[in-house]
Amino acid sequence: MRPIPKAQVQLASDLSARYPYAHGSPIHIGSPEDIGITDPSRPDYGEPVAIYQDEVTMFWACGVTPQAVALAARPDFMITHEPGIMFLTDLPRDRPVQAEN
Repeated sequence: MRPIPKAQVQLASDLSARYPYAHGSPIHIGSPEDIGITDPSRPDYGEPVAIYQDEVTMFWACGVTPQAVALAARPDFMITHEPGIMFLTDLPRDRPVQAEN
């Protein structure tokens, strides 16, 4: 979840939609209660983010969910990120990553 100034909600949605191999489009915009989040000041992961009067909450799919699965499955090795600190690479974002066979 990221709070976005009301005037920039459409821009944030449009820009993130251009990167479906990253987080892509928001999965929800607006009231956190509509998706079962009763208290956005108490996130399951990471630090709480202040939400100001002129901001709208926007939610994107995130790698933290697979991290929770990995913690339960306990794989021997996993590369991922932590909340608020994304994985960095030298691959350009303007083209999809091709899987190697």
